[in-house]
Amino acid sequence: MEAGQPSTAHLCCGHPLATLPRRNPSTTAAAPAHGTPHHPSPSPPTQAKAKAPLPILYETRRLATSPENSPHASTSSPRVLPSVSLPTSASVRCGGGNREAQAMAAGRELVVSFGEMLIDFVPTVAGVSLAEAPAFLKAPGGAPANVAIAVSRLGGGAAFVGKLGDDEFGRMLAAILRDNGVDDGGVVFDAGARTALAFVTLRADGEREFMFYRNPSADMLLTADELNVELIKRAAVFHYGSISLIAEPCRTAHLRAMEIAKEAGALLSYDPNLREALWPSREEARTQILSIWDQADIVKVSEVELEFLTGIDSVEDDVVMKLWRPTMKLLLVTLGDLGCKYYARDFHGAVPSFKVQQVDTTGAGDAFVGALLRRIVKDPSSLQDEKKLVESIKFANACGAITTTKKGAIPSLPTEAEVLRLIEKA
Repeated sequence: MEAGQPSTAHLCCGHPLATLPRRNPSTTAAAPAHGTPHHPSPSPPTQAKAKAPLPILYETRRLATSPENSPHASTSSPRVLPSVSLPTSASVRCGGGNREAQAMAAGRELVVSFGEMLIDFVPTVAGVSLAEAPAFLKAPGGAPANVAIAVSRLGGGAAFVGKLGDDEFGRMLAAILRDNGVDDGGVVFDAGARTALAFVTLRADGEREFMFYRNPSADMLLTADELNVELIKRAAVFHYGSISLIAEPCRTAHLRAMEIAKEAGALLSYDPNLREALWPSREEARTQILSIWDQADIVKVSEVELEFLTGIDSVEDDVVMKLWRPTMKLLLVTLGDLGCKYYARDFHGAVPSFKVQQVDTTGAGDAFVGALLRRIVKDPSSLQDEKKLVESIKFANACGAITTTKKGAIPSLPTEAEVLRLIEKA
């Protein structure tokens, strides 16, 4: 067995690992199957060179729908597997010792999100293409910003680092951060660039359609010397996606921010949030997304992203393990209404989802991530304690599920009391 790779050889309480089935569109939940797949050794991540700025005006591409409602609530006893010691990634320097314990000892429970914040334009009528939409409503968006607001809505400390246009939309977005209790001390405004815009719809055929306007947008122009270093150093968790890796100078700023956070003792949290339409090619997207893979402590991918990165249309454990790295503390695969699979150093398992009446799945994955990070900063020992981790994932699943019951990501993000009520009802 590869050092640092979740084992499949031992059981706890005689219960095998629950494996979630493939999604059946006619059902909202399915009974888990059982199995002990072979886990191959993970391959090393691809290293990529920084690219020059991309002259993107807009691009349109449809992505298969992958509603990341939340994954949730396991009733089977998960496995406990032999512990192993893992090497520290050499690419990003570690603060030394137990970094999450250091952060907590310093009184830090702050989640800092890095990346894009933009305006989503959503059709007033559901189930139509962008061209068929009679009108649009504007809504704040951007996965890293959604995560920060989700953390704050749940009672946690959150901050956002990124660049906005010095325009009406940019000022509006900064105000939304403040109104939701998010520290905007890491926000920079650019008078020479516009705030990014995105048009998004869920078509009648079940596909999400995106059109982005970036030529370039302000978020792409953040430089390393514009980073709020002191704010980043306060992070217990530093969270980011992959969109900020697409073009310079933001890519260099992203890498520098990761380095600062890790040196200061933060956990690094990575949700690739694949948006193919923004990349020059699928190959470039895959290369850049994987270029920082081994530096993250916590990684969350959707079912669609799992297939994109591995090239295999399966969510079986041996496929997921192709994305495992010995430097990771937690790898999560969200499966929409089928729940979530989790992989830690000493155990792995599955947590089923909550049944809710879905209205709009936008932002559900971000709500899931925000809720999980909120729980981890409150009790970092959950990364080593499977019972605690399952409860945290259950909480995150409930948060994501609630977000799908209303329109819009940020307006739908629940409070802790709302999440606990759903868990009690289930």
